[in-house]
Amino acid sequence: MTVYVPEEFTPAESDILKRYFTNLDSPVFALVNLPEVVKGALFARYSRSAKSLRRLFLDEFVNELEVQGDVSLDATIGIERAESLYEKIFVEYGDDSVAQLGGVHLACEQASNLLTKILEWGRLMSYLEQSTRYISYDNRLGGRYRFYRDPEVLSGRFGTRYVGDMDRMFDTYSGLVESLTTHVRKVVPQGPKDSDFIYRQATRAKALDAVRGVLPASALSNVGIYGSGQAYEALLLRMRANPLPEARLYADLMLTELRKVVPSFLRRVDQPDRGGRWSQYLSDTSIDTHSVVHELFATEEIEPEESVVLSDFDPEGEDKLLAAICYSHLTLSESQIYKKVQGMSHDEKVRLIRAYVGDRTNRRHRPGRAFERTDYRFDVLSDYGAFRDMQRHRMLTIEWQPLTPNHGYVRPDIVDDASQTSAFDEVMDRSADLYDALLPEYPTQAAYAVSMAYRIRYVMQFNAREAMHMLELRSSPQGHPAYRKVALDMHALIRDQAGHKAVAEAMIHMTTEVPELERLESERRQEAKRNG
Repeated sequence: MTVYVPEEFTPAESDILKRYFTNLDSPVFALVNLPEVVKGALFARYSRSAKSLRRLFLDEFVNELEVQGDVSLDATIGIERAESLYEKIFVEYGDDSVAQLGGVHLACEQASNLLTKILEWGRLMSYLEQSTRYISYDNRLGGRYRFYRDPEVLSGRFGTRYVGDMDRMFDTYSGLVESLTTHVRKVVPQGPKDSDFIYRQATRAKALDAVRGVLPASALSNVGIYGSGQAYEALLLRMRANPLPEARLYADLMLTELRKVVPSFLRRVDQPDRGGRWSQYLSDTSIDTHSVVHELFATEEIEPEESVVLSDFDPEGEDKLLAAICYSHLTLSESQIYKKVQGMSHDEKVRLIRAYVGDRTNRRHRPGRAFERTDYRFDVLSDYGAFRDMQRHRMLTIEWQPLTPNHGYVRPDIVDDASQTSAFDEVMDRSADLYDALLPEYPTQAAYAVSMAYRIRYVMQFNAREAMHMLELRSSPQGHPAYRKVALDMHALIRDQAGHKAVAEAMIHMTTEVPELERLESERRQEAKRNG
């Protein structure tokens, strides 16, 4: 059985596609010969469509472009052309910074949810991932459910069980989507001013939100990536050192396609004495650290903790932030400014921070870098689905622990209300049993079996400026209930435990109300734009 399902196109479709995509049969391909705005629009549409990017391009974009003038182009054989274009520049100015100046839009399809987190690790890249709240994951690909089929697992003694258990989990997912959609439409009436389309979209999203926890981490997703040659080099070096076989296989696919576009920028990746040593270093330090840590903590038992813990902060953080506000407006030393701030009255401090924050008429209006002067570190235990969303924030430090069933799972209340508790729990039991069976022989691949409702522990460290962006965004009414809770808990801890009340009060776009249909207002706005 093949790992990836190749797409099929007619000769006429292939003739068009080969002008803009670096191959027509691999799950990884680069976009070329297209205006930047078209590439961006394609990726934006990508996140809410079940279609592949090439199919989406044919169905929704190609008729808007003038393709007759492109008949001589063939991006699938563009290696020599790209090499000659970049070689002289890179050799002549062969500084690493040159590789920051060439960017590539890369489509990464049929990637497991474990792999998407590896792909989205880098801070200096842009990502768009297929949404679990707009797309039903029971759509089949090549006649089979969309989950990753690891070659080692499938060829071993658990191969048949793995596919069978996955198929049953997806069967249950499909049934739950329909049951919960019906339930939501029974209990939530349609607004008098809402169109049938808005109502169907919002209620369907509510059901998909509740059911996504049933999906295993093996579920396949599509990710659009934009980054510089240097960022791709760093990503590929990490992937080639990763213990997950899928990551190493996918790195080779990515390298092949990227070399058709920016070959010179990636020359070092697979050179044994350059990228090879680099990846080996990353692999060795990871393995050695894992061994030492497990030796030192062998007898430790897990102690109960709150789901969101503020594990570290600076008690003097607000005063330091206020000093940072003043710094660029004065010619005094930082230490002198800080002493003055410490002696200010409460009212004076309030005046200062209010002037700096200003009138934030929407959440995109954020104060400047003075808010980067103080940090917060949170230890979080949430379901894997919420982690997937929180992990996408990149201007911070995030580390996560292995995905296992050992922290238990979260079952949304709506599942109980719809009388689907037993179906949901049955999937969780099947997921845990399959994980336990795979773990001894396949310690890295066993996580494919873990459903997204199971909880994972991760740490997030970020400054007050990023806190304002992330917590206001993730508490918004259209947000998933799982990560809305995490965001609201973080905000409360910054205010109450850290005592940074001025910072917390500056986040005026936090939303505490629980909407009945999370996506309803968003759908209304989008329809207004379409009709506008």
